[in-house]
Amino acid sequence: MKKMSSVCDWFVIASGTSTTHTRAIADNIVKKLKEKREKLWHKEGEREASWILLDYGDVVAHIFLEETRAFYDLERLWGDAPQERFKERKPKKRITRKVRVKRSKK
Repeated sequence: MKKMSSVCDWFVIASGTSTTHTRAIADNIVKKLKEKREKLWHKEGEREASWILLDYGDVVAHIFLEETRAFYDLERLWGDAPQERFKERKPKKRITRKVRVKRSKK
């Protein structure tokens, strides 16, 4: 975005499957960046949560409901900008072990 817009250097675009999910994604971004002492300049859309915008100055995060993302299609609108796609990492399977406890007879 650096060469294409004076608004910001980077867009981060993510999707959630429900308004609860989009809020959770946005809340996690805010929490993680707060831990790194990054200042949130502006936040919009949290009440409706179909499109939440988090403005960190050089980086603007857009968290959409899937259907809202498809409707606005920012990737097409900013199609000349270089894009990098990331897939969600699957959580690692937890290995659980059964432990037998011997009990002494009294």
